[in-house]
Amino acid sequence: MAKPLVIVESPGKIKALQKYLGNAYQVEASMGHVRDLPEKSLSVDVENDFRPAYRIIPERKSVIQKLKQAVKDAPVVYLASDPDREGEAIAWHLAEALKLKEPRRIQFNEITEQAVLQAIRQPRAIDMNRVNAQQARRILDRLIGYQLSPLLSRKIQRGLSAGRVQSVAVRLICEREREIREFVPEEYWTLTAFLTPVDPEPRFEFPARLHSRGGQKLEPRNEDAVAAIIADLEGAAYTVAEVRKSEKRRNPPSPFITSTLQQEASRKLGMSARTTMRVAQELYEGIELGPQGSTGLITYMRTDSVRVAAEAQDEARRYITEKYGPAYLPPSPRQFKTRGLVQDAHEAIRPTSTFREPDSIAQYLSAEQLALYRLIWQRFVASQMQSAVLDVTTVNIHAAGPGTGDTPYLFRATGTTVKFDGFTRVYVEGRDTDTPTEDEQPPLPPLTPQQLLDLIRLEPRQHFTEPPPRYTEATLVKALEERGIGRPSTYASILSTIRDRGYVDLQGRSFVPTELGFKVTDQLIKHFPDIMDVGFTAEMETRLDEIEEGKVEWVGLLRQFYGPFAQSVATAKTAMEKLRPEPVETEYHCPRGKVMLLRQGRYGPFLGCSAYPECKKIIKLDAEGKPAEGPDFPCGLDNSAPADPATPPNATEYVCPEGRGGVMVLRQSRLGPFLGCSKYPRCRTLLRIDAEGKPLPDQEFACKYSEKSTGRSRTPQFGAARNGRRARQSAPTGD
Repeated sequence: MAKPLVIVESPGKIKALQKYLGNAYQVEASMGHVRDLPEKSLSVDVENDFRPAYRIIPERKSVIQKLKQAVKDAPVVYLASDPDREGEAIAWHLAEALKLKEPRRIQFNEITEQAVLQAIRQPRAIDMNRVNAQQARRILDRLIGYQLSPLLSRKIQRGLSAGRVQSVAVRLICEREREIREFVPEEYWTLTAFLTPVDPEPRFEFPARLHSRGGQKLEPRNEDAVAAIIADLEGAAYTVAEVRKSEKRRNPPSPFITSTLQQEASRKLGMSARTTMRVAQELYEGIELGPQGSTGLITYMRTDSVRVAAEAQDEARRYITEKYGPAYLPPSPRQFKTRGLVQDAHEAIRPTSTFREPDSIAQYLSAEQLALYRLIWQRFVASQMQSAVLDVTTVNIHAAGPGTGDTPYLFRATGTTVKFDGFTRVYVEGRDTDTPTEDEQPPLPPLTPQQLLDLIRLEPRQHFTEPPPRYTEATLVKALEERGIGRPSTYASILSTIRDRGYVDLQGRSFVPTELGFKVTDQLIKHFPDIMDVGFTAEMETRLDEIEEGKVEWVGLLRQFYGPFAQSVATAKTAMEKLRPEPVETEYHCPRGKVMLLRQGRYGPFLGCSAYPECKKIIKLDAEGKPAEGPDFPCGLDNSAPADPATPPNATEYVCPEGRGGVMVLRQSRLGPFLGCSKYPRCRTLLRIDAEGKPLPDQEFACKYSEKSTGRSRTPQFGAARNGRRARQSAPTGD
């Protein structure tokens, strides 16, 4: 009997779903996106309502064929792609590619038995508002990328790209770097008195910072000013003037959303945003837990909502009561407010079961998986716990003596004592700086008004104001989120792209813009101010959200954007300054006499043969700008004899069969040297070779010739293609 078919994105989910659905259902994976805009052309008809020309992704053709066969026999097809805007679009693309008449869309925020079975019981139609929001984003990014990237390549340097969000991210980094370079440090001094009560033993030393005099705050700006104060304090008596005690409550942080997870994983675990999302995907899709089988450990990791399901809160409250006692449980479940506009399609990131403690499953997890799961588990449990209570003591101390006259100097000391640890028993949020906050000061000794204190020493210290810090992955994600730029699911790819393009370097954990980054940013700001405007980019995100809500028509949004943008592109083609340096002849030559040209690449200057593309020889330069190779560096052409146009470079004695006239040529791939037919790409005959360059035995040596060239040039792959690609591998990076 034919079974209902469930199609998910990633093969990593199949085991867990099959466990919950049983043999009554067939579960298959789409391997992520199955259709996209072809890469070699704009593929958007701007004259006809921006109609996209979607095509099956080449790597997914076999997947589609397999799914078509499965669909034929299935009485019902459930599309169970991820529960976000992009997942909705994948479901629609699947329905279109498979020609499904009545697809049933299901989604689940966590891969648990309850969530999966409930989704099966509550299918719905594909939400075209969500699909159109994703289409608008994809087409918008294609219009920008395919218009700006070639322009930058012609004007500045080959291989550059621009994007609606990535370019704004680079702008933030460049502007911060300019602030740092233009910053002028200002000198200031602090004066700290180290004091102790007169009577008690043992003596309890504590610091008190110079604060004010006569109600006027003191901020000495130089050594002379602080020296004058020290002179006034010669022989002064120190007396407690006032003791103020207050109780301060620290509330727990909200459970993770995508951006805060990326930030905290960077601070506490040193994980990049890309690594964080990869490991979170593994935890969500399911981990083999011995006898329990494949089990999803966390809820969906692409979310901007802090909402938590009531049943999850109830489970967490039971756990807290059993583990830590009733005192650690707030009177009612905690509710957190989400900032700004959010999609709110699913919950915050949390463990699928609070009772599944990290240590109980540590043996089944890798080090990365365990560290990230522990972070998510601790944050969620803490978010449902009672607040921490601190006793904060502030002491004002008068210093009066012969040099102070009738107006004493005021020193202030602050101390904190934990009255009740609350949620901090489980988790304390990380910080971007190491400077302790006011409520993290060490406790003070018992002090009372009019109590005399002994001065141990006065400690003046010189300081200089510091420039704003460079962005780290954590702080850049935070800045993008606060400004409403991009979406949580895009941050990891944005951070990777701006590094891959050479716009920024990562020094330690900080982003530093390159000269290329400055050049590109300045030109884009000059000629495309809207695209580079933070407010404009954030407004566009809001409009995309309104498409999803059905408030804005997506074609209208694209039409409104494209007119002015196309005009700016046309103007920039002539007005933008050409910064791309022309090749310069040098004193160096290839062995065959060709002049080596000084060229500029993404990673700096290099020497390239003037016979390019016939000779692809390039030479790196050292720190002094001289060739890193000696005078006998080989040419990229065959140097043993004059060039013969009838004989291809690196030709061997072996001839391709079938009488097509091709000879076997020595080629190089990422897997090592091999022999390939000189008639490539029409003939794709490949031979492995041994260390001496001879064909290995027992290989099929048959010509694989086609009269029609495909025009594609790919690195040869020996053996079967590798499987197990992650969902959405072929998906567009978006921003």
